[in-house]
Amino acid sequence: MGGSEERVVAVIMVGGPTKGQPMVHHPISACKRIPNLAQIYLVGFYEEREFALYVSAISNELRVPVRYLREDKPHGSAGGLYNFRDLIMEDNPAHIFLLNCDVCCSFPLPEMLGNRHLYVHYTCTFNLWNQLRMLHCYLCFVLFFSSMFSEAHKRYGGIGTLLVIKVSVESASQFGELVADPVTKELLHYTEKPETFVSDLINCGVYVFTPEIFTAIQGVSSQLKDRANLRRVSSFEALQSATRSFPSDFVRLDQDILSPLAGKKQLYTYETRDFWEQIKTPGMSLKCSALYLAQFRFTSPHLLASGDGSKSATIVGDVYIHRSAKIHPTAKIGPNVSISANARIGPGARLISCIILDDVEVMENGVVINAIVGWKSSIGKWSRVQAEGAYNAKLGITILGEAVTVEDEVVVVNSIVLPHKTLNVSVQEEIIL
Repeated sequence: MGGSEERVVAVIMVGGPTKGQPMVHHPISACKRIPNLAQIYLVGFYEEREFALYVSAISNELRVPVRYLREDKPHGSAGGLYNFRDLIMEDNPAHIFLLNCDVCCSFPLPEMLGNRHLYVHYTCTFNLWNQLRMLHCYLCFVLFFSSMFSEAHKRYGGIGTLLVIKVSVESASQFGELVADPVTKELLHYTEKPETFVSDLINCGVYVFTPEIFTAIQGVSSQLKDRANLRRVSSFEALQSATRSFPSDFVRLDQDILSPLAGKKQLYTYETRDFWEQIKTPGMSLKCSALYLAQFRFTSPHLLASGDGSKSATIVGDVYIHRSAKIHPTAKIGPNVSISANARIGPGARLISCIILDDVEVMENGVVINAIVGWKSSIGKWSRVQAEGAYNAKLGITILGEAVTVEDEVVVVNSIVLPHKTLNVSVQEEIIL
């Protein structure tokens, strides 16, 4: 490994809002103060115009070039990286971070890379301080890990490091399970969503690679092409394989790269003891929002709202309110509430465990509980938008799409309402198309 002059780029697979921000905002912000960060690339299928304003704004905020790269077709998690290899390597980076934005975690990038490449977490990042404070061992922890991980990345000498975490035995099979050497941290075995239990250690979907990862992907792609050519010997076999095989440029990071390279001293692991969640359902966005808001108490307490109802709204627990939002002093907000730009919360309104996006209006005595309220939506007087809060259930939270109008005295429970709808009657456990 070289010195501090080594450049770093980050590639983020986009998706997307939690805490009132696009999901991609959290991993982007985790890279906010990376020394020698040359570029952040966002890779996805969205139309470029959908990201144009956001990319411009976040580039100005971070003062780091952010570029959106649109895939023309599915290439797989590794194939997508390889497809844009020439652009990614333009700045001749020594390290390439690959982050999936459908995960919620503290993104411990400095620890993964080692403190010789000190990254500073962004304002939403937990970075273990909560647990350390509860354990009353912060100083010992820092001294131990600074000595351990300053040497770890140099000692590994592989082409990549995976962020991993221990989960319950019952839930492990939902993810990529792996076995790592307890001393050297080498990845010894990897299997994606196995039918039988392998390990309670799982892949978090956050990686740091050296440029050699492109050689590995190219090798797999060549093997897939060779196999495809061999299958063409039999037209019947070719027909059969075409119905169940991926194209040769479709390369999966987990099955095609991680599994074959495991046990070959090429891949290593960094285990986080912070929180980690995968955002598989809309309800998980609310859970993750709560986790990110909890970070503010330790990393950026000035971003959390406060108030006792005398001159401003009553605030309970962790609440974020955008500076442009208007909150009536008689409203009661929290816990776990995020209110975005230009929102208007009226007299007597009650908000609990919800995300209020831009330009939303909650009128007098409106109630929002366990819900995501989309941009420019309106909730009438004495209306309720609520759900049970079962994060993993299909209708565990209520979601209002963009510009939905809930008229006065209407109750919406455990429902999903698509954009530009008007509700003048109460609904429960429905999907309003």
